[in-house]
Amino acid sequence: MPVDRDKAVGASLGEREGGWEVDDVILYHLGIGAGVPPTDANELEYTYEKNLKVLPSFVVVAGGRRPRKGAAGFKIPGVEFHLAQLLHGEQQIEIHRELPTSAETRTRGRVAEVFDKGKAALVILENETFDCASGDKLYTTRMGAFIRGEGGFGGPSGPPAGNRPPDRAPDGVVESRTLPQQALLYRLNGDKNPLHADPEFAKTAGFDRPIIHGLCSYGIACKAIVDGALDGDPTRVRSYEARFRGVAFPGETYLTSFWRTDDRILLEVKSKERDAAIISNAAITLR
Repeated sequence: MPVDRDKAVGASLGEREGGWEVDDVILYHLGIGAGVPPTDANELEYTYEKNLKVLPSFVVVAGGRRPRKGAAGFKIPGVEFHLAQLLHGEQQIEIHRELPTSAETRTRGRVAEVFDKGKAALVILENETFDCASGDKLYTTRMGAFIRGEGGFGGPSGPPAGNRPPDRAPDGVVESRTLPQQALLYRLNGDKNPLHADPEFAKTAGFDRPIIHGLCSYGIACKAIVDGALDGDPTRVRSYEARFRGVAFPGETYLTSFWRTDDRILLEVKSKERDAAIISNAAITLR
């Protein structure tokens, strides 16, 4: 069914209650590869209750393991699609205050925009999340849902890609090795799309085997920058945005290259084994 942009843009995604506990934070960190080596002091700050810190990218799954009051599945008003058509196109987060290791939250969402990419529709879903106890806004997320086969409806194409790295060698490159079972572990955070576990389903989506979640790659890159460029301090991240340029497969090694600017770090990620892009047009804005 053709995309109904007038119906979609501005549509409410409702409000829902959620939250997380210490174990949810630790599971997320393990899902993006933290804990290697397991006795390293910095890695233990991601994987052990003592001195636990929270990567800003955690917010993309926060509350995902808990049944949420008001949650109604992944539906977008004015856009109908099969799950196999969906790819995560881009992701942005804004962190408004230091993230606690546990919280009870309230989230309200809306469809911020719908862009026509020719062969696909790019739907921008925005969610604002508040701490129930204080009422403070904790973070805002904006997800770009890339719906293959739903373009050509005559809408705007959207702004050109930004966050291009300078024409010079990177200031650093961080290597991150993933596990063969990385996607099976990461999906326990709440994203049970069979594309990341079921070989037969992956084939229907055009892949010869299951792929790693785009948001897992997003978190791997975030951790690489926090550890490799920010001295392991996640509170220095004010915002983080990225485009998912290509897929990654469990067991691959990520190479995260970064370039420092005045108040931002530009980055891109590729597979070491395939020399193929995974994340591009990415930037972390610093506090």
